[in-house]
Amino acid sequence: MLHLSHPPTRATLSSHHIDCALGSALSTDRSFALGFPMANNFPTASSSSSTALKQHTTRGSSPESCNTSHRKHDLPIHGVSETIIGVLGGGQLGWMLCQAASQMAIKVVVLDPMENCPAGALSHCHVVGSYDDSVTVEEFAKRCSVLTVEIEHVNVATLEKLEQQGLDVQPKASTIRIIQDKYLQKVHFARHGIPLPKFMKIDDPESAQKAGDLFGYPLMIKSKRLAYDGRGNAVANTEEEISSAVQSKIFASVNNLELHYNTFLELAVIVARGRDQSMLCYPVVETIHRENICHIVKAPANVPLKIRKLATDVAYKAVSSLEGAGVFAVELFLTEDGQILLNEVAPRPHNSGHHTIESCFTSQYEQHLRAILGLQLGDPSMKTQAAIMYNILGEDEVATNSTGFISYQLSCLQGEPGFLLAHQLIGRALGISGATVHWYDKPEMRKQRKMGHITIVGPSMAIVETRLKFLLNEELLNGDTSVTPRVGIIMGSDSDLPVMKDAARILTMFDIPYEVRIVSAHRTPDIMFSYASSAGERGIQVIIAGAGGAAHLPGMVAALTPLPVIGVPVRASSLDGLDSLLSIVQMPRGVPVATVAINNATNAGLLAVRMLGVGDADLQASMSQYLEDTKNDVLVKAKKLEKDGWETYLNS
Repeated sequence: MLHLSHPPTRATLSSHHIDCALGSALSTDRSFALGFPMANNFPTASSSSSTALKQHTTRGSSPESCNTSHRKHDLPIHGVSETIIGVLGGGQLGWMLCQAASQMAIKVVVLDPMENCPAGALSHCHVVGSYDDSVTVEEFAKRCSVLTVEIEHVNVATLEKLEQQGLDVQPKASTIRIIQDKYLQKVHFARHGIPLPKFMKIDDPESAQKAGDLFGYPLMIKSKRLAYDGRGNAVANTEEEISSAVQSKIFASVNNLELHYNTFLELAVIVARGRDQSMLCYPVVETIHRENICHIVKAPANVPLKIRKLATDVAYKAVSSLEGAGVFAVELFLTEDGQILLNEVAPRPHNSGHHTIESCFTSQYEQHLRAILGLQLGDPSMKTQAAIMYNILGEDEVATNSTGFISYQLSCLQGEPGFLLAHQLIGRALGISGATVHWYDKPEMRKQRKMGHITIVGPSMAIVETRLKFLLNEELLNGDTSVTPRVGIIMGSDSDLPVMKDAARILTMFDIPYEVRIVSAHRTPDIMFSYASSAGERGIQVIIAGAGGAAHLPGMVAALTPLPVIGVPVRASSLDGLDSLLSIVQMPRGVPVATVAINNATNAGLLAVRMLGVGDADLQASMSQYLEDTKNDVLVKAKKLEKDGWETYLNS
């Protein structure tokens, strides 16, 4: 329980309110729902507003003037860094940034105009005010030693002024100025040789029509400024649509740019850059948008390795052209002809990197803190095989089948019905293996507003996709108990089944889900091709292929999939299975097939278990127990033989 030595005070500053840490939040039950004490500081109540104002404006970077009974003025800072970080913006990105900071005892103060902003509940101190107001930002800057942003739509002129006065701004104000203006951003990257979609500046319906004549349709119209989360964006499929978009209220007060809209997939790369200019890239992810809002992120992206490398190279080059330390999100287009084109860059943590909290060794939020503080950058690689991030938006979610993945249909429920549906979704998520819920606790739900997200991790993309389908479809969750198979047992004929059943028994013993299929390399080559090509996408991690005679099946399948293939030579009517064994082990270089003794599907099953156990501690423990059990079986038999003698032993 947190006890305040004095009630929180509020002072007027440039037409904005300044609350000490958690000042307004702690007046409600909302802040206590987190279940742990908040180590935030509060100013002392005073008898006059002038005294309170002085209290807020003179503490500079010292945290102690925001004080509770848990904080003493003379206590030193014992966190990973003594630097006080100021964040412009207190939304969900700031909230997760504060979460990461709390793990390292780093103090973060936030400036946000909303009294109950998400980050306010976790920050060391929350100043209620506009991050676009010059005076407010300057006063806020006195509280911190390094200033960063969780939203780029800030007063960049003030940031430039503060930099000239010696304040450490990360990333640099010059970078934020470039990113704020989407047309200026495109021009900047074009000058640095970054591949971009075709684009041009448009100021009126006439120039918009010219863009349509030049590039054709469809087109994406974007506001130069203040466009994010679908706001200020519109797709135009005809000349009439492009004219109406330009004349709409969305674009009425700003110039806008136009870019060619022709993509196969949308990708993203989170790039971290330290103060020493060292740079690290997170794995490439696929982003799925709905109404121009990021809705689903799949990590890693299911694209060829050369595409991943190309995307990473473009992202690396783009961030290298900007100034300052921190995390940058680079959004990309993958065109149908295999080009990678840069869409936009965000100079901050990003929706496409939410999954890193659960899926990577270093989350993007911890990485941003490390970067701007000059600490060593952390490992950005994934610690799980696959992850999906699903945004909870201010609406009903109804899952329907679609080619390649899941599409969604809106019901647009807001207010209390919307909260009810969201909480039902969260309740289902609690029953999904590998799912983690992040609820931002925003006080109001609106259409398309980001209210939270759910990340699901698992051993394969097919498995996490299946879990997401269960999450979004209550009937599936309650009625379908099927599990995605991890091992595929295939054979060319049902005559091989008496042998291959032993592999199935082993997998059953180790509680590994599997499937059994008849796939003939000679009689059904098209089915074999389809099976081998799609196995990985469906969640299969190991294939056990039994074959007799010519035994082409294991090698043909191995040539079509990057998954490990274990060949089981099956004894046929002639040559006693030796022909099958020799066929399997004589695969050409570059097409490896593991094999076992003739008819020994038991060992094939055990080998599959060991392969899966490389990344599964429970399976390793089960295999160790299996070895111990077999050892004990031998010892029991040896003891019985020694005690009873060989004749009694054989007759027993």
